[in-house]
Amino acid sequence: MTATYTYDIFSSLDGFASYGGDGDWGGYWGKQGPELLDHRLASYAGEQRMVFGANTYRAFAQMLAESTEDSDVRDPWVTRMRNLPATVVSSTLEGPLDWPDATIARGDAVDVITRLKEESDAPLRSHGSLSLNRALMSAGLVDFVQVTLFPVLTGRSGTEPIFKGAADFDLELIETRTLDGRTQELIYRPTLHG
Repeated sequence: MTATYTYDIFSSLDGFASYGGDGDWGGYWGKQGPELLDHRLASYAGEQRMVFGANTYRAFAQMLAESTEDSDVRDPWVTRMRNLPATVVSSTLEGPLDWPDATIARGDAVDVITRLKEESDAPLRSHGSLSLNRALMSAGLVDFVQVTLFPVLTGRSGTEPIFKGAADFDLELIETRTLDGRTQELIYRPTLHG
């Protein structure tokens, strides 16, 4: 049985990713609410394995190390995510990692995730890791793209276009919900176009 792989990403309406240290916006662009936070925690409640690229792992580890108990970085869903088993695909990181149950997987990301999908008993999920997930989508390894779309435009401040350089995909909408009356969660099944 092959494990499913979900690419989970936060996006502005104009297609930029958010990182906790993005200027004055913060990780949620200031638009988090109780429904969003509760839904995020529920999404991470079940058994699953996280997958990160080296850059996203470093960003999460740094944000968590520099955060306080009261910061958004320590929201319950983030704490839950950090306590899930994780695979970090990297040829540059050295262990041990500052993550409770993380292992480094060396080699080509497509080969690593192909093997992991075959071997894992739990679904796989990646939050962030833009270049890693663009490569995995192109290889047909991403089963679901879960986009949490925040009601903001980041024309001047957006620095990380989520799908820049990605292949062309047709997207089948599987599920949609509105959280806190303003934030959309859209779950798609991607198929390489052409």
